[in-house]
Amino acid sequence: MKVILTKDVKAQGKTGDIVDVSDGYARNYLFPNGLAKPATATALNSIKLAKEAEVRRRKIEHDEAVELCKKLAGMSVTVKIKTGANGKLFGALNTAAISDALKAQGIDLDKKKIVLADPIKSLGTYTVAIKPFAEVSGKLKVNVVGE
Repeated sequence: MKVILTKDVKAQGKTGDIVDVSDGYARNYLFPNGLAKPATATALNSIKLAKEAEVRRRKIEHDEAVELCKKLAGMSVTVKIKTGANGKLFGALNTAAISDALKAQGIDLDKKKIVLADPIKSLGTYTVAIKPFAEVSGKLKVNVVGE
């Protein structure tokens, strides 16, 4: 019997997979526990449409991430932060401060998508990696100045 898994099942497959199992296993275990549903033509069609929609959505996100990286490539952002007498920062510059400075310039970028290789603890100009999507990355210049 062909079934569509609604949850991950050990030794059978992951959510959304179409697997062939014995009739008894499906009726006595998978269906009562809500782990699978019968693979009817309607259900198979809805799974197919959902997968196509997911592919389109990921393609759009990928294209938007590439555009964002192109936009940020030639851009520089200035972050003002409190400093001590010798130019050292109080603490370190975090990704939230960079994200807020980008928002001030009209670019909405989540702080989790900004990658700092090493903590920024002094004034100057730094190149920061941006990773807005899984396979897409870019660079952004960050000028750290004291208040």
